[in-house]
Amino acid sequence: MMTGTGFVLRTLILLCSVSAGTCNTFAFTEEPSERAGKGDGYCSRILRAQGPRKEGFNEFRLRVEGDPESYHPGSTYRVTLVASSSAYFRGFILIALREGREGGQDDDYAGRFQIIDEDDTQFMTNCPPAVTESTPRRRTSIHVFWTAPPSGSGCVTLKASIVQKRIIYFQDEGSLTKHMCERDPPLLPLLDCCACGTAKYRVTYYGNWSEKIHPKDYPRRANHWSAIIGASHSKNYVLWEYGGYSSDGVKQVAELGSPVKMEEEIRQKGDEVLTVIKMKAQWPAWQPLSVRAAPSAEFSVDRTRHLMSFLTMMGPSPDWNVGLSAEDLCTKECGWVQRVVQDLIPWDAGTDSGVSYESPNKLTQAPEKIRPLTSLDHPQGPFYDPEGGAITPVARVVVERIARKGEQCNIVPDNVDDIVADIAQEEKEEDDTPETCIYSNWSPWSACSSATCEKGKRMRQRMLKAQLDLSVPCPHTQDFEPCMGPGCSDEADASTCMMSEWITWSPCSVSCGQGVRSRERYVKQFPDNGSACSMPTEETDSCVVNPECNPSSCLVTEWGEWDACSATCGLGMKRRERMVKMPPADGSICSAEVLEVEKCMMPECHTIPCMLTPWSDWSDCSVTCGKGLRTRQRTLKSPVELGECTEDLEQVEKCMLPECPTDCLLTDWTEWSDCNKSCGKGHMIRNRVVKLEPQFGGDPCPETVQRKKCKVRKCSRGQGSPEEKKRRCKMRPWSSWTDCTKLCGNGIEERLMTAKRRFRSAQLPSCKDRKEMRACNVHPC
Repeated sequence: MMTGTGFVLRTLILLCSVSAGTCNTFAFTEEPSERAGKGDGYCSRILRAQGPRKEGFNEFRLRVEGDPESYHPGSTYRVTLVASSSAYFRGFILIALREGREGGQDDDYAGRFQIIDEDDTQFMTNCPPAVTESTPRRRTSIHVFWTAPPSGSGCVTLKASIVQKRIIYFQDEGSLTKHMCERDPPLLPLLDCCACGTAKYRVTYYGNWSEKIHPKDYPRRANHWSAIIGASHSKNYVLWEYGGYSSDGVKQVAELGSPVKMEEEIRQKGDEVLTVIKMKAQWPAWQPLSVRAAPSAEFSVDRTRHLMSFLTMMGPSPDWNVGLSAEDLCTKECGWVQRVVQDLIPWDAGTDSGVSYESPNKLTQAPEKIRPLTSLDHPQGPFYDPEGGAITPVARVVVERIARKGEQCNIVPDNVDDIVADIAQEEKEEDDTPETCIYSNWSPWSACSSATCEKGKRMRQRMLKAQLDLSVPCPHTQDFEPCMGPGCSDEADASTCMMSEWITWSPCSVSCGQGVRSRERYVKQFPDNGSACSMPTEETDSCVVNPECNPSSCLVTEWGEWDACSATCGLGMKRRERMVKMPPADGSICSAEVLEVEKCMMPECHTIPCMLTPWSDWSDCSVTCGKGLRTRQRTLKSPVELGECTEDLEQVEKCMLPECPTDCLLTDWTEWSDCNKSCGKGHMIRNRVVKLEPQFGGDPCPETVQRKKCKVRKCSRGQGSPEEKKRRCKMRPWSSWTDCTKLCGNGIEERLMTAKRRFRSAQLPSCKDRKEMRACNVHPC
């Protein structure tokens, strides 16, 4: 085996000599051959190969699929080295290095390459991290897979060298170099909260995972969101986070959709948790809001427990979830966030290695870190995009502040929206006072502390009469709530009242035609002067359902889900249906459309996940004559770990050989006929009919009529008494032959001979009627 330097020179000279002549336009930095082992930077000598460069040279390009600016640790990317339409290359070298490394040490190399086509590419013998050509020949592109290094590897540079004719091109910057850094969601340090009092929020979850928005492999029958589980908590407790590992509770939600273990973990955290957040599961995953309201729940936060987290499983899936992690509702101005709206993409819990919605269970060999899914995770994945685009969000979460309680200390004064967002409690909240604390009743609310149209506060008090158990603390004896001072109306008098927002409209009062709907609101704060609030608390409006409602109209259901697209990639068609709920009252046929068809666009057709050998020759036909089948095969060349290839590996087609010979087919013989003579020697016959003529060289038909001799008795030759001679029977001549029973295919015709005179006194054999049969029209049909 040659030393490192010798091998490089031999390889590159070979590549050049195939093009034309010898390589005399490049050189290597010489080093003693005894130092040429891999451990001393053999690969680095490749990187130091010098050759002429062209300004603005752009005939060749090194491309990472999707052209990402950064990489996800552990993800696999398709790397392509391609020439422009007018160019080609004969050889190449491809290598991936950590930023700032020379390639002289084993840990200088980043990630690992995977060979797709062994006929085209291979690992270099003396530099295993590098990929080169299998044989030098003209080519316009090569493809390999590259798996990114683990988290914490920093930035990576992929470099390629090109051998074309006598020139070696290698660019440290430009189209033959790709520089990428690790992408990881930033983890911002959580600040201490300086807000006062408590705040109450409502979280609403809007699922947007539907076949229309995410059509690839959409699980039409089993799609759902599992029961939502979460909590408001302190920064000392983490339900889940990017870059962390899944707890048993998270794993149970991610794989089974069960919140039981997660709720146990939350409740075991004691004072680190203020509120447990729970919402029901959603089957199916998406429905119009007109059919079902989005699930929601209420929770509270305070100064120490000001973070909110939740998660829900996207089902079915290997271990994919959606949720928020440690969303901080405390502002740096010591107030409470009024509203949070976030679009959500799914994340991988790192406990199952499946790549599609309904992949079979495949536990990871070792738990992996929680990470967001990307469009380049796996070619078989439902969110895969070869261009590396962003995943369309599958859900939206809205967190709204609905009340604040206790003294507030926000630095920035509240605006009108803040005040309106504080909805007073309609009913007295559940009393959480311990049984060992005996209080007086609450006093009436005090006047608002603001004398103008500004936000203020009012107070009520109660007295602690007795504390039966000194080990159990008794809650506060003062209670505060926000209020608005007088003068906020146009009239600026003390009769101003504050109203809540209108709630959602009620359903229409009729199911067909014009009806009425209503909505309500309530008084958030009554006038300080004690007068009644004159603002309306109820509002009605007309509504129309099925505007063409008449005796001949009908009522139909909502449209059902769209059927799967007729195409697995590219342009196809899809359809959806609805049903007639109420036929026309006059008995006529419902004229409403119950079927809708529209075009659908699936992901672009491509064969990226499958690298296949050419088709084999067709096999021999499965039969020696007539109709049969023949097959041909091809095999998968891309790595098995990239997922199952959906391309056909075998094709079957019909084949036709010369028709098989068909022998003649006949019926059974008939019974023998009577002897045609009444005395002396005669004959009798039998026949059979051809059922199928011989074809394509089959055996010919044998005889269809047979004769054999017969003898009834000896005939008398003028002897006997005159009386006997008188009694002898005289026969009429033979009749004409009857028509043939068939026009073709072996028929039968007959003729008869009858007696002229019969004698009653004696039954002579010669007086019997006679019949003869023969074959006719024996030619095939």
